[in-house]
Amino acid sequence: MSDTTADAGILARERIIAGPKFNRWLVPPAALAIHLSIGMAYGFSVFWLPMTKLLTGTDAAACANLGFFAQMFTSTCNWTVPAVNHIFETFIAVLGISAFIWGGWLEHAGPRKAGFYAALCWGGGLVLGGIGVSIHQLWLVYLGCGLLGGIGQGLGYITPVSTLIKWFPDRRGLATGFAIMGFGGGAMIGAPIAVKLMSVFSVGSVSGVPATLMVMGAIYLVAMSLGAFGFRVPPNGWKPAGWVPKPEKSTGLISNHHVHLSRAWRTPQFWMVWIVLCMNVTAGIGVLSMASPMFQDVFGGELLGLKGSGTAGLSVEQKAAIAAAAAGLVGLISLFNSVGRLAWASASDYLGRKATYVVFFVLGIILYCTLPTLGHMGLAALFVIAVCVVMSMYGGGFATVPAYLADLFGTQMVGAIHGRLLTAWSVAGVAGPMLIASLRQKQLDAGVANTLVYDRTLYILAGLLLIGLIANAMVRPVNAKYHMTEAELAHERSLQHEASTDEAQRAAAARGPFGVIGVLAWLAVGIPFLIGVYIALAKAAALF
Repeated sequence: MSDTTADAGILARERIIAGPKFNRWLVPPAALAIHLSIGMAYGFSVFWLPMTKLLTGTDAAACANLGFFAQMFTSTCNWTVPAVNHIFETFIAVLGISAFIWGGWLEHAGPRKAGFYAALCWGGGLVLGGIGVSIHQLWLVYLGCGLLGGIGQGLGYITPVSTLIKWFPDRRGLATGFAIMGFGGGAMIGAPIAVKLMSVFSVGSVSGVPATLMVMGAIYLVAMSLGAFGFRVPPNGWKPAGWVPKPEKSTGLISNHHVHLSRAWRTPQFWMVWIVLCMNVTAGIGVLSMASPMFQDVFGGELLGLKGSGTAGLSVEQKAAIAAAAAGLVGLISLFNSVGRLAWASASDYLGRKATYVVFFVLGIILYCTLPTLGHMGLAALFVIAVCVVMSMYGGGFATVPAYLADLFGTQMVGAIHGRLLTAWSVAGVAGPMLIASLRQKQLDAGVANTLVYDRTLYILAGLLLIGLIANAMVRPVNAKYHMTEAELAHERSLQHEASTDEAQRAAAARGPFGVIGVLAWLAVGIPFLIGVYIALAKAAALF
């Protein structure tokens, strides 16, 4: 070990260069520990309703028509659902912004430091949010869960990407799919835990939201820290044993060159892929946000074997049974959103990234345009299958895009470039729900029946997918003028404080056995994930 490495802090990148006994298959579970934690973002809806019933004996007259900003500071009135559910939009927006700001820093700091800071922000943000709920100050909840938590999500989301791609140059899609699968599956684990904890910590009729947020924040802080300290990075130039890169083709999208962050976002390829991700996410969020109410409004009594669609004239018990079936659909959506990330990203290793997105958009357009017809025909089973396929492609789009960027811009700064690209998610995460909600309300105000209100919305979403398809078709290999020179590449690598290695050292690095540690690491993330899958499938049983 060099003196420089010995003097470096425990979080420094130069302290985590893999030795000869390390095995690269220990990196995915470290990444999953982080993504399964921050993936609870998708499960935050379990808090909205309980957060509106925290106070008893409030003055109904004084609290009527209280505006959003007044609710930020009131301690005597309950919050409304619209006032609290903007927290989701806040941390999704901050996720993209923080990934944009700190992506370049992450490449030099390394995944251990970035992952540990993400743990502090996400875990600490939930604890601070819990304190805000306990003293009934909504602004503090937004500061903790929304702002600080969003920074933790942004850092945590991009932390494993560059490292995984460098460890798995032979299977880029599979590697990033493993990690980003965790973000889609985090809610399957976290939401049931949150519901149980709120029940355990409840006092009378008041749900235990504050303690739940603080306990979960502590759990995530520990889990993400363990993941961060499990990261190792390969020496520059490391390759899997026996793997030989394919010769670069002048017409192919996979480049063996590298593009600097400062140049990547100026290329047309970056903005075409930005549009691709934004359109895929906006359309996916549209279905994600309205799947449950759409399912209930379109099929209604037909789910119980009654004639006629909709829920008009049904008893309370019948409506509860329909809501349970819709909850089963939500469970399936979570499952397909998660598993689709691994399945589609892995498939992209064989199909190619561009061809994979062609499948997303062409198949997506067909399914979005078919959903209204399936609803009108009362084909609930086919409707559910179509929605699940759509959600698998929504998740698959997230997992495939890092490998797409690595193909186009090289691996040296792919994490930072990916961070810039995630602003597309921020835009879609805010604009998508607003677009869907406004379209739905305008149609209801115009007197459109509940069973028909989603048709036009789905056709518009199909139009967004067409825009994405066109943008994807316009992606071409990056012009050589944007490539880093050997001197620029050497300078960039020097900023990572790595000692130079020769061919013999690279050949000996990271050739260790999987061993007991590997088994324990995968069990630590695999068992909670499989429990989440079981819970999702149990909920889905209400559909059948």
